[in-house]
Amino acid sequence: MAKEMIAMLLAGGQGSRLYALTEKLAKPAVPFGGKYRIIDFPLSNCVNSGIDTVGILTQYQPLVLNEYIGNGQPWDLDRLYGGVHVLPPYQKASGSDWYKGTANAIYQNISFIERYDPQYVIILSGDQICKQDYSDFLKFHKEKNAEFSVAVMEVPWEEASRFGLMVADKDDRITEFQEKPKNPKSNLASMGIYIFNWDILKKYLEEDEADPKSANDFGNNIIPNLLRDNRRMYAYHFDGYWKDVGTIASLWEANMEILDPEHSGINLFDEDWKIYSRNSGMTGHKISAGGVVENSMITDGCRIKGTVKHSILFSGVKVEKGAVIEDAVVMGGTVIKAGATVKHCIVAENVTIGENAVVGAMPTDSENGVATVGAGVTIGDNAKVGPKAMVNKNVEGGEEEW
Repeated sequence: MAKEMIAMLLAGGQGSRLYALTEKLAKPAVPFGGKYRIIDFPLSNCVNSGIDTVGILTQYQPLVLNEYIGNGQPWDLDRLYGGVHVLPPYQKASGSDWYKGTANAIYQNISFIERYDPQYVIILSGDQICKQDYSDFLKFHKEKNAEFSVAVMEVPWEEASRFGLMVADKDDRITEFQEKPKNPKSNLASMGIYIFNWDILKKYLEEDEADPKSANDFGNNIIPNLLRDNRRMYAYHFDGYWKDVGTIASLWEANMEILDPEHSGINLFDEDWKIYSRNSGMTGHKISAGGVVENSMITDGCRIKGTVKHSILFSGVKVEKGAVIEDAVVMGGTVIKAGATVKHCIVAENVTIGENAVVGAMPTDSENGVATVGAGVTIGDNAKVGPKAMVNKNVEGGEEEW
């Protein structure tokens, strides 16, 4: 039975600008928002939008991501026909290739798409925080009789040159594409979310693969080729929450924004559009006598005897007596020992921060950068990690890392 639309989710990104957080972890597997990973958002959007067939294209450091996705059950994607499928590069009779670009990644999985004979294919990014109803996007695509549609958001004109931009007429038909131009003609930034008619996508993927000069990329090759041939291309205006969390600062900011849903626009407490994730299986959190929690998200298995303010604690975090956590993102399994101070920073999974250590901003310097501590690192007793530090190795007691 043919599917009307299937999703292809690009999740092979290295996320090099996240430094220590992605040294051994694919960017879509980076923890977010207390109990989620980044990939939970596009997967949840799919199931909430009625899409039950998703191909996930992995490449860089896929082990944790593959384990997390499993059979797709947390997102109701454990289906007999359809469901979720992890699609890494594989060896073929003609040899083996890594995914050379976003378009080449889809090209190498044409046989997977054809199993479901879809009318439409939606291309998604596995490294964005976004709540979007893809069924509304598809309705727009059909109403316009489009062959290609791209989700766009208006950005401030002074920031437009940072994005790939769509120039569109009053009917939203795309007339030009600018890739990070010095002199932008539009402020409609591409979100990197596309809907194609499958026959059109297949044709252009095959032509692109046959071009030895191509970078095999949607933005640099496929979209310009569609424009060259005057295809029916439209810009779908999205007005919800969307953020590319490709830098330490943007990842920290997005985590902080979920603590203020009324103003930020991202509401993880919305019962009508849930974001699903894999359950940690831990017990409920416990705040002991003397423990203080203010305007924070505390997840399963946390044990708090110290002070936590305006922060996000993932499952299994332990905060000992006298420790202070403020404006911080602390990922699962981390231990903050007695008297330690952790402020304005991101601390990865399974970190130990020693007694009376200081990580992140000093009390008089709370806005000076976002410190980052990589997974499994130990910060020794009385050590100091400065407000802009990127730490991916142990820091001995009393040492300073800046």
